Amino acid sequence: MKPDDAPLTNPPGTRSVAASGLRRGQRFASRDCVAEEVPVALEYNGVSHAVMLATPADLEDFAMGFSLTEGIVTSAAEVYGMEVVPSCDGLTVQLEIASSRFAALKDRRRSMAGRTGCGLCGTESLDQAVRPVTALASDARFAAAAVTAALQALRGRQVLHEVTGATHAAGWAHADGTLALVREDVGRHNALDKLVGAIARERLAGPEGFFVVTSRASYEMVGKTAQAGVALLAAVSGVTGLAIDVAQTAGVALAGFARGQDLTLYAHEERLTWPEGS
Repeated sequence: MKPDDAPLTNPPGTRSVAASGLRRGQRFASRDCVAEEVPVALEYNGVSHAVMLATPADLEDFAMGFSLTEGIVTSAAEVYGMEVVPSCDGLTVQLEIASSRFAALKDRRRSMAGRTGCGLCGTESLDQAVRPVTALASDARFAAAAVTAALQALRGRQVLHEVTGATHAAGWAHADGTLALVREDVGRHNALDKLVGAIARERLAGPEGFFVVTSRASYEMVGKTAQAGVALLAAVSGVTGLAIDVAQTAGVALAGFARGQDLTLYAHEERLTWPEGS
């Protein structure tokens, strides 16, 4: 954002800093609003599992969404409680989960050193690099016009990006394209996890809608979409080859370069209906 446009009250997850530079060839000195990025530890039943760098807003949504998309729990009902605890080094989200899920998590930790929201850190063999996905049992179809409408609406709902210029957004839209929920974070994976968590915590029917994101679509973004039971992911930027492969297997319609009235579909064209005459 422009420093002289900094708001008087900073949104959660941001802070005001001193800034100076050149604007139209003239020196300036002012205040700017920047996105925070802090270590966030996720702790299950007293055992630390992962530490992510994230924007410190909507962390309960983040913890829930991460737990779901990483398969640590299979439903929100298996999370019995959570608390965000600050420390001098960052924040810890302490979750209490079902004993059966915690046992499964411990088994996973024995065979894998750990994962991060960016993908492969801590994997110990090639067969751990890409986790298998289960094909969606869904016949959901969406109008291409609904997808472009949701993406157009997403821009106006990016509160943190508007004041910082430094965050990604993920949105969930109803089948008709009405944008219902938006979450933001400096990390694109984190934004999507926050969105999945918000859907679960608000007990919405996520599979009845679709996801729109302001980033590129990697294989992990597609995997998180499939894990959430959502049948379409539309990204403003491009997609990767592995993302297409995973989308084909999972039954997820994958669109990239979705801007204005344009989009490029890379997987499961049958899930979209197109305007007559197009």
